[in-house]
Amino acid sequence: MHKLLLTTAICAMTAGSAFGQSGESMSHLQLIDRLDRPQDGYCLDIPGTGQNLRLDVPVFAHNCKRGLTTDSAVVFTDQGQIRFPSVDRCLTVAGVNGTALPGTSTLLRGCSGSIPFVGDTSLQRFELSDAGQMVLAGTNLCLSVGAESDRTFSSADRWRALYVEDCDVITPERSRWAFVIPG
Repeated sequence: MHKLLLTTAICAMTAGSAFGQSGESMSHLQLIDRLDRPQDGYCLDIPGTGQNLRLDVPVFAHNCKRGLTTDSAVVFTDQGQIRFPSVDRCLTVAGVNGTALPGTSTLLRGCSGSIPFVGDTSLQRFELSDAGQMVLAGTNLCLSVGAESDRTFSSADRWRALYVEDCDVITPERSRWAFVIPG
């Protein structure tokens, strides 16, 4: 099963899409373990839809959608950034002066330059470990989802908090990811 997931991740990294810039590979960043969503699992998602995307609140994990949508399609850049091309913003761990703590949430911020109070873009750089964990570069903090889920506006949909946690503490089921092109 792990070989299949790694193959899927590699395929996702090499396929193109309509939202991205020339040469970009768009995909979902999907939690490998589907938890309480066996039919579709959890993917990174911007809260809101269409013209009502909420760029001012933390990013969360939402049950994965069937296609690459403006609120869920991401690009994993050569610099290790997880970029949402539809809004041209990158997943950023909330922190102060380039330092993040366990339990810190994730936000969307510009992908280059200085970010007030955060510092530079170091809180946007991730590495995909051999174990499938998205590790904030230079730290031992892994992208994780919360232990609980709740419904959204639709009783058919679920969401979970998204944050970074000590990689040695968080359960693997809540912190292993793959880049997947939805089918």
